[in-house]
Formats: sequence, C-alpha cells, structure tokens
Amino acid sequence: QMQLVESGGGWVQAGGSLRLSCVASGSICSANVMGWYRQAPGKQREFVAVITSGGSTSYATSVKGRFTISRDNAKNTVYLQMNSLKPEDTAVYTCHIVLRAYDYWGQGTQVTVSS
Repeated sequence: QMQLVESGGGWVQAGGSLRLSCVASGSICSANVMGWYRQAPGKQREFVAVITSGGSTSYATSVKGRFTISRDNAKNTVYLQMNSLKPEDTAVYTCHIVLRAYDYWGQGTQVTVSS
C-alpha cells in the first residue's frame, strides 16, 4: 500500500518561506496527479497546487506566483516551495497522489504564519 509522509511544516513570520516535502513509500514516476491541498480552521479543504506526470503544473489563484510545486521521481518526493507567506496561508497542508486510479492522502503538516 502506498503511504505518504509530509514534513517541513512549522512556524514562520509573514514574508518568510517554507518548503514542504511529501515522501511516498513507492515509485511516483507513473502517478497521474501529485498535488497539495490545505485546510484552515473553520474552512473547507482547498486545492493549492498540482503537478502531472508530464510536468504540467497548476496553482490556486491565491498562491500563484508565491508557491512552486515540483517533484523528484528518483526520491519519490513531491515538494511545495512556499515564499512570501501570509497569515492566511496558515493551514494543515496535505499531500495527494493519484496512482492507478486510486487516491492516496498524507496525514498533513501544520503551517503557521504569524503577522
């Protein structure tokens, strides 16, 4: 069974940066969709960024220009580089991978941005 483990979350001041990592227990080279979602207290889970097996990327309007998603197939890892962080970015960030028509979700990592 594929398992995903996120890391890199923590506390940062507004304007700072963090890099999240999502390490998969198996190969992600054939994964159709690899992305990140987030959920803040009192809000619904929302899409943040996605990267396909072909390398195409898409971002939520709220993070476009500040966040960058990337992958390293050799390390079975998906990254989310977050720059110019804002307090409204505070949320639990969760990795999501679609592999062979099955959805895999990580446990999430907390990101807290202070003003």
